[in-house]
Amino acid sequence: MKKTGSKTVWLLCLFALPLYAQKSPFKPVFTNMTEFGVLFGQVRYNVNTAAENVSKRQNITAQTFNGVQLRPKLAVGGTVGVDWYNAALLMPVCAGIRYDLAQPGQKNLRVFTSLDTGYGFAWLNEDPTGYETRGGWVIAPGIGFRIGRPQNANFILSLNYKRQEANADKPLGWNEIYKYENRVYNRIAFRLGVSF
Repeated sequence: MKKTGSKTVWLLCLFALPLYAQKSPFKPVFTNMTEFGVLFGQVRYNVNTAAENVSKRQNITAQTFNGVQLRPKLAVGGTVGVDWYNAALLMPVCAGIRYDLAQPGQKNLRVFTSLDTGYGFAWLNEDPTGYETRGGWVIAPGIGFRIGRPQNANFILSLNYKRQEANADKPLGWNEIYKYENRVYNRIAFRLGVSF
């Protein structure tokens, strides 16, 4: 009888040990990434001539991602930003995803990918008389690095492609029925920031 009782206790301990050793389930937490940077690109345009011109442009950008870390490698949320283009000041409001490519752990350098998509509003834009600028759709995939321990604030370095649309009505000239401009901003964004 003693042998059966000790075997039962031993078997219970053997099966209970893996349950006790398992990590506690991941609890979703708030996450934030705030970044500032520069947008790089080229523009093709013509000004009252038949010949087209091409010029390089650098513009300022800022954005903040606020969301929920659903899993150790996945966060979903919303992104709000400001992009200062030469002809427009647009405010993209997007849904966003952040995904860590490396296994979660104590690494001080981690690679992540991002995807933001939504609509860029012209709420902050000030148009000259006769002009009316409207925003448009925006999509921005990217890749970046987090530098620092996962439990603490991290330094972020990211590189994104950003495609943003905008439309503008312009003042009419002599004998014109309408004057409309459809803009597509294709930019590479280089940003620095912090994450917690």
